[in-house]
Amino acid sequence: MITTAGLSGWRGWLALKRQELDAHHGPEVAAAMPTAASRIEIADLKERIRKLEAIAAGVDL
Repeated sequence: MITTAGLSGWRGWLALKRQELDAHHGPEVAAAMPTAASRIEIADLKERIRKLEAIAAGVDL
């Protein structure tokens, strides 16, 4: 239950950060090609989310 709440908070925080980035940079930057560093960071965040979801589902990694 605590893990589910943590995962929900994590997703909310990510959504907030996406909104802040969109508001700060505008839509023209969002359509631009991402840099290699940002793609690596996004892949890292996705992997963390997968791990948190697995923990929330009760799956051992």
